[in-house]
Amino acid sequence: MSTILRWTVSKWRCRCLCSAFQPGRRSYSKCVSDTAVLPKPRLDYNAISESVVYKSHNAFNRKYPLPVGALQSIARMYAEQKELSSQLSMKRHLRSTIGDRIRMIKDPTEKQILLGEAKTLKAEITQLEENLAAAEETLLNLALQLPNDTHPDAPIGPEDAATVLSTHGPPPMPASADRDHTEVGRALALFDFESAAVVTGSSWYYLQGEAALLESALTNYAISIALKHGFKFVTTPDVVREDIASRCGFQPRDQQSSSSASQTYFIADSHPELVLSGTAEIPLAGMFANKIFPENTLPMKVVGLGRAFRAEAGSRGADTRGLYRVHQFTKVELFSVCGDDDSERIMEEFRRVQTEIFEGLGIPFRVLDMPTEELGASAFRKYDMEAWMPGRGRWGEISSTSNCTDYQARRLHIRYRRPAAPQASANGPSTYGSSQSATAFAHTLNGTAAAIPRLILALVENGARFNEEGKVVGLDLPVLFRCVLRDAFDLLMAACNKPFGTLGTGGVGVFNIAEINRGPELIKIVVCRADVLYKWNEVPNLLPHYSSNGPPCSVEDR
Repeated sequence: MSTILRWTVSKWRCRCLCSAFQPGRRSYSKCVSDTAVLPKPRLDYNAISESVVYKSHNAFNRKYPLPVGALQSIARMYAEQKELSSQLSMKRHLRSTIGDRIRMIKDPTEKQILLGEAKTLKAEITQLEENLAAAEETLLNLALQLPNDTHPDAPIGPEDAATVLSTHGPPPMPASADRDHTEVGRALALFDFESAAVVTGSSWYYLQGEAALLESALTNYAISIALKHGFKFVTTPDVVREDIASRCGFQPRDQQSSSSASQTYFIADSHPELVLSGTAEIPLAGMFANKIFPENTLPMKVVGLGRAFRAEAGSRGADTRGLYRVHQFTKVELFSVCGDDDSERIMEEFRRVQTEIFEGLGIPFRVLDMPTEELGASAFRKYDMEAWMPGRGRWGEISSTSNCTDYQARRLHIRYRRPAAPQASANGPSTYGSSQSATAFAHTLNGTAAAIPRLILALVENGARFNEEGKVVGLDLPVLFRCVLRDAFDLLMAACNKPFGTLGTGGVGVFNIAEINRGPELIKIVVCRADVLYKWNEVPNLLPHYSSNGPPCSVEDR
C-alpha cells in the first residue's frame, strides 16, 4: 500500500494492505459490532434520563443529528429495562426457592405440582431474559448516538463564533496569490500533484527533495518536544477494527452535504471489519482499552506516529487544492489517560506543548476555543490552532486538542482504581477497610502535535522568497531545520564518493555547490538530549549564507 515514516530521516517501516478499499460507504457505525472483542460500552443511563432537557439542548447547540424523540425514548427504555430487570430477579429468586422445596419434599403429588410450577417459571424467565436483552440493546444503540456533554465555557454557535485565546509568531504578512504553496512548490520542485493524480487520483501527492526531508524533520522535531514534556513515544497500527474506531466517537460529518458518503476507507472482505485509521488517536486509545490502571500511574501520556487516511467525501472548493485537504498524511498525535478530576489541567498542558512546537516554526498562528457546532461527538471542549497561510489568504487549521472526558473511556472500558476509602475505627484513627477499592472511568485527551502537510504548506507560503522580478528563488525555513538540509547534503556528497569542494559549479538539489566554502574539518552530527535532535560542531565561515547567530535555512532555486 504505502511506505510509512516511523522515526528518522532514512528509517521507514513498510506494511502492505492486500485488501481493496471501499470509500463510498457510511462512516463508523454507531452500534456495537457483532464482532466486537471488547465488552459492551457502559453508559450512564441514569444521568441521561435525569437530564433529558440538558441533553436535548446540548445536541441542538452542537447541531448534532439525533433521531426525533431519541432522548425521551432513552428515558422510557431505561425505565422499562429497570422494570424487566427487577421482574427477572424476582422470578429467578422464586425459581431458586421452588428448587429448594422440590429437593426437600417427599410427597410425589406435591413434588409434581412444584415441578409444573418450575417448568412454567422457566418459560417466563426465558421470555423475560429475551425481553431484557432486546431492551438493553435498544437502549444502548439509542444512547450511543448522543454526543458528549459540552464545557460551560465553550462558545455556542458555528465556526465563526470561536474565541481567540492567544496569538503567536510574527505579524501575518499580506495575502498574495504569488505565495500559493502549489505554485511555489512547483517552482522549487517540492511537490508533484500531477503524477500522484495519475497514480492514485485527486488529493494525493508526492513530496520531493527538501519537502520530503521536511516531513522527516517536522516529525522528529514534534516528537522531540513531546518527549521533553514526558510523553512516551509509540508507533501505531494504521489499520484498526471498525468497532474500535466507532467507540472512539470517530464519526466524521460533512456539514455541507446531505450525502451519507463515508469519510473512511474500509478494507474489503475483512472480518472483523477493518478500516484505515483516520488518526493515530484511534489506535492510541485502543491501546488502553479494557484495562484498569492504579491511580498512582496516572496521567499516562503518549505521543504516537502514524499515517492518517481520510476519504474526505463531499469536500469541495479551495480546500481541496494542494496539501490542505488530502487523503493520506503523516501525523504526530498526543494522547493521555488521566483521572476524572485532572483532564482540564492536562488539556492546558497539551496546549502548552503544541504552542511550543509551533512557536519554533516561526509562523503566525493563533489558538481558538472552538464553538459547539465544531465539536466532534467525543469532545467536551476543543482548542484549534490555526496558522496564517498568505497564499490561501486565510487562516488554516494546523492542530487541535480535545478533552473527551469519559466518553471514550466508557466505550473502551478504560478505568483506574482509586485507593480504598479510609473507614473510621472505634479504637483509634481511621483505617483502610478490607473491601476492594473503587474503580472509575478515566478521562482521555488527544491533540495533534504535527499534521505534516499543513505545516509544510504554512512554512512554504510564509517562507517563500522572491527576487526583484517577482520570481520564486528560494524558501526561508526556521534555523532548527538547518541541520536536516546540511545532513542531506553530506549524505549526497558521500554517495557521489567525491571529496568536498571538488564538484565545480554544478548544482545539487537546492544547494549551489560553487558557493560552499568548506574548511579542513567536516561537519559532525551528534545525537543529544531529547529536546534537540542534532547538535552541530560548526566550522566558522563554513557556509557564507549562515551567520554564527543562526539565520534561517535557505532553500535556493535550482
